[in-house]
Amino acid sequence: MEYDIALELARLHILNGADFVRQLKFLAGLSDFKPVKGETNIYSVGGENNEDYYNLLNAARKAVGLGYRVFILPNPQGIRTADFIFERKGIYKMYDLKTIQGKSSVLNRLLESVGQTNHVLLNMTTPYNARLLAAQIKTFFAVNPEAMEVLIFKGKNIISVSRRFTYNPRFIQLFRKMYE
Repeated sequence: MEYDIALELARLHILNGADFVRQLKFLAGLSDFKPVKGETNIYSVGGENNEDYYNLLNAARKAVGLGYRVFILPNPQGIRTADFIFERKGIYKMYDLKTIQGKSSVLNRLLESVGQTNHVLLNMTTPYNARLLAAQIKTFFAVNPEAMEVLIFKGKNIISVSRRFTYNPRFIQLFRKMYE
């Protein structure tokens, strides 16, 4: 049976809970995803000509190094989609990638993800003030009630920030310790 991957991606916007996760597993299993040449555990449906492909591939490599299988999602016209499906130990999550290259751009980049997915991946490629980053993540969760996680790749480190973690009165101090 032939599936239209754009339609299947669009269905994610109307699903939640177990149905959403089933759809992620279904998408990851589509034969449209082919192994990326020269890479291990990274799959794509093409899109190597996408201007953001280098950033996507870089983040995917880091994720693979942390034990994930990574599916780089296409970006069909007219549908807001995230960038990745990550799978590790049978757990599937969808992430929108935000590569951070500026000194104070995190909050704006996080806000671009609203309506795409409730998990955002920040790939930090430049030094960033930990206190400012923590405050911007906290603001993102405050203005986006759907957001569940901000995953941060900083060098070889990975930091997962859940909404619940930001409720801790010592969040900024605890985050700074993990980040620095």
